[in-house]
Amino acid sequence: MPPRLTVVGSVNLDLVARVRYLPRPGESITDAELAKVPGGKGANQAVAAARLGAEVRFVGAVGEDEFGTLAVAGLREANVDLSRTQVVHSPTGIALILVDDEGENQIVVVPGANHALDAKRIEVGEPDAVLSQLEIEDVAILAAVEHTDAFFCLNAAPAREVSEEILQRADLIVANSFELDALGSSPLGALFALTLGEEGALLIDDGEEVARAKPPRVEAVDGTAAGDAFTASLVVSLLEGRDRQQALERACAAGALAASRPGAQPSLPTAGEVDAILRA
Repeated sequence: MPPRLTVVGSVNLDLVARVRYLPRPGESITDAELAKVPGGKGANQAVAAARLGAEVRFVGAVGEDEFGTLAVAGLREANVDLSRTQVVHSPTGIALILVDDEGENQIVVVPGANHALDAKRIEVGEPDAVLSQLEIEDVAILAAVEHTDAFFCLNAAPAREVSEEILQRADLIVANSFELDALGSSPLGALFALTLGEEGALLIDDGEEVARAKPPRVEAVDGTAAGDAFTASLVVSLLEGRDRQQALERACAAGALAASRPGAQPSLPTAGEVDAILRA
């Protein structure tokens, strides 16, 4: 039976401009190519988990607009349960993304409907785990976990302060160094995954390193959803009963595959693709 995961988080429409290089302050670039791609860290992680074999419910909010329809298209295609996704009066969230020829990016998020997610209407069901990120308000995250004892993973992205109550409830926290700094000296849960970009990632349990892994070598094209692929893969792998070292290796492989492809949700790998690159 596949692991059951409820993702409570953001859903955006990504407006992605591909450029030769990222502009300097005050500089204009006029030869960009634009694409509209379903995104948002919550939606990305829900799609990633579904492609990796989990049974996924997504709880988020979109507006009553064309962007809302486009934003959930990837979730529908991945057969994610959208029955608890809210339609609100605020406009659908968008992310303005620049991606250069080296795969580096700059991202600005306009939250829109994501900050209008009604905490009182959140229903996570009876999942094996709940996964949230920080593109929604703390009150929504707390509402998602207050009535369940399911395993709770917090992807502490994007970097910002988080309430002590959320941090103390988390069973697993995933963050990079910038996001770790934003958390300050707060308690970091029983298990902590620190992502290190090209250097891979490590798992820390109660202050002690318990696993370390590096990603397979790939040609970077677009790193937009690499962290989302990593987080979803780590959670799904742990729910599947894999040991921590194997779970971390699979997470690094999923992140590398996502970085080797353009777009957010279109880049997310299947379980078979993760298996294949790890065998290579």
